[in-house]
Amino acid sequence: MLSKERVAKAHQEIQHHLFNELLPFWTTRGVDPKYGGFLTYLDKDGNPTGETIKTMLCQARMIYTYSSAHRAGLGEGKFLDIAGQGVDFLINHFLDKKYGGWYWTCAQDGTPLDRAKIMYGHSFAVYSLSEYSMASGDREALDLAEQTYSVIKTRAADLQHGGFGEFFEEDWSPKAPGVYGGDRKSLDVHMHLMEAFTNLYEATGYHGHKTDTQRVIDLIFERMVHPEYGTGIAQFAFDWTPLRAILFKNVWGSDRDVDDEEGRPLNNTSFGHNVEFCWLLKHALDILGMDVEPYKERMRMMYEHCVRYGIDRERGGVYCEGPNDGPARERNKEFWQQAETLVGMLDACLVLGDEKFWDAYENVHRFVMDHVINHEVGEWYPLFDENNNRLWDYMGHAWKINYHTIRAAIQSEKRLTALLANLKD
Repeated sequence: MLSKERVAKAHQEIQHHLFNELLPFWTTRGVDPKYGGFLTYLDKDGNPTGETIKTMLCQARMIYTYSSAHRAGLGEGKFLDIAGQGVDFLINHFLDKKYGGWYWTCAQDGTPLDRAKIMYGHSFAVYSLSEYSMASGDREALDLAEQTYSVIKTRAADLQHGGFGEFFEEDWSPKAPGVYGGDRKSLDVHMHLMEAFTNLYEATGYHGHKTDTQRVIDLIFERMVHPEYGTGIAQFAFDWTPLRAILFKNVWGSDRDVDDEEGRPLNNTSFGHNVEFCWLLKHALDILGMDVEPYKERMRMMYEHCVRYGIDRERGGVYCEGPNDGPARERNKEFWQQAETLVGMLDACLVLGDEKFWDAYENVHRFVMDHVINHEVGEWYPLFDENNNRLWDYMGHAWKINYHTIRAAIQSEKRLTALLANLKD
């Protein structure tokens, strides 16, 4: 039975982790003291590895993290200062003044290395610059968020089939097909565009931004959610034919030894993306002023699929992927899926009111506290096998920084506070 004591214990543990481990870890690490921006490669002890490449994605995500922490009332201004210097580096070195948009990677000093235009990164430019503008009142940041939104619409939109292309060269010509992504669309990127457009609308209040957010939501449900099982479909051809999902060259984990040259089976879905989509959708509906009621059963299908097939009831945590109608196939446990499941299952408790979602939350919470967090340092280990053995042990990487972990802690703390308020003594 869900009790105030159980919720209070989880709330206390999340607060302790956020205030005494995560935020202190990232207050003293990450900022590049020589060139500005952020250095993201940190070993298991939190020390710099010597790798200094800067990805547009991580620079933007760290801007979001520090800005959101400031908006949550944390840091007494220091997190806003950290975010601000990150914005300066992003604008000065990643912004393409010739073709528009943002380069993908730069050297430590800001020299462009990979000038490709990747929609995954562009969604986070909109997301982070909008967040920073709401934290700081900075009009230039908001203008750049709006300019990026316009570039996405004019350069990446698929006017024939709907949605957006995702992988482009510097001049916005499509990248090669296959692992280079030039012939595919993904739920992942469209989910993050929904997230980004939501933040932009919150910052501007412009009706066009609201309308485009609604359109992405409708598109996801029309094209990217399984009509029978209600779970997310990962990848598509441009005409929305579902494809076996492959690892693109520039995604987290593409260097992992995975035997799937032909891609994952068509009957496959990501537990983490399904749950993340649900709570981001609820947030979008709140910001847009839309009723959640018409979406509740769709959310329930995704949440219940994760509870039934994704949660490791014996060892704790949530698996990576599996079929729509059976147990998990990819049974490793990635840090980001744990983070998103924490927030999502708390959202499910509040929106749907079923105690099984609390049980799932508590399962993953315990796994994170007991296995995922490196308490001696303060951050999370990135990857475990199904038996909870660590496969990777670094604290920071080109793809792993504080975005998932701090966001999950802040958002979980808010939802646990709401749950406590709903429970009687």
